[in-house]
Amino acid sequence: MTETALAGASAPAAGRRVTPTGRLILSADADREVWLAARRNGLGSSDIAAVLGISRYGNALSVYHDKTGGLPLESDDSEPALWGRLLEDNVAREWARRNRSVVRRVGLVANVDRPWQMCTLDRRVLECPLADTRERCAVEVKCRDKMKAPAWRAGVPDDVLAQTLWQADVCGYDHMHVATLIGGNDYRQFVIRVADHEQLVSDLRAAGARAWEQIVTSRPPVLPADADPDVLLDLYERLHPVREGEPVAIDRDGDAQDSLSEYIEAGAAEAAARKRKNHAKAQLIATLGDADLALLGGRTAYSYDESSRQYCDVKRLAERWPEAYADCVEDRPARRLNIPKSVREEHSV
Repeated sequence: MTETALAGASAPAAGRRVTPTGRLILSADADREVWLAARRNGLGSSDIAAVLGISRYGNALSVYHDKTGGLPLESDDSEPALWGRLLEDNVAREWARRNRSVVRRVGLVANVDRPWQMCTLDRRVLECPLADTRERCAVEVKCRDKMKAPAWRAGVPDDVLAQTLWQADVCGYDHMHVATLIGGNDYRQFVIRVADHEQLVSDLRAAGARAWEQIVTSRPPVLPADADPDVLLDLYERLHPVREGEPVAIDRDGDAQDSLSEYIEAGAAEAAARKRKNHAKAQLIATLGDADLALLGGRTAYSYDESSRQYCDVKRLAERWPEAYADCVEDRPARRLNIPKSVREEHSV
């Protein structure tokens, strides 16, 4: 029996307790825009992973700006996110089939005592295969790229562990199941027991409480020095999609001046490293002569492999097939950091 057999059952009403310690905020069939807005009233399981700095999609600062309305109310419409949503139901059904269990969609749930602590359960388990009781857990469904397979070799990755433990803490469960589909054809399942991670659960709750306090008191978090710069760059682009403000004056002895010097020095070092790399590459290719493989002790040392990539002559496309050009070619604006030569020379001294 799977959730299909439960389709005729009435859905729980908002405000009703649907787990031992969780009440329903929004049902699973709520409009996505409504769900996105409701999530801003608390911290979800993906938010706590970002707060801890172990998420691929955000950090504590991006969570702060999202919850305080600084970022647009938008969902992830990337291809991986799209296919993850489309495949979720099939993975959940397969977990239920393999475990002879019953699962059902729930919706957005908040902890009764800590209403800021929220989660959206992928599937609630009504008949857990590990226990005699009808409901003590839920299933978290993940669909990941095949390149991420090594991260699942010894169990679930850190971000998934944090998410599932957060969900268990919200809902009062003593364990959670994880079902993952890697690369579209590699199914794996795991069990996360709260008793094995009691200290981590306590740390997650404390970190979440601090983050939520910063949000409600409008105090942006201070990120660690090793925060992922790519996540920050994406955040700043989303925070300021239009830049029409007045020029900003920076102090000669301030942090911005130090960052400017570091950026220029790093750029010079990068250029020098690229030059050294190309010089070494030229020497390696010269050694090959008309061969494409070099051996060291009878084993491959390096090879010079042929590759190809598609190239579109957009100028010719526009001239010969203007309608196809207009239909397929997009002008995507981008920004680059430009530093005047005089400033570069000043900071290179």
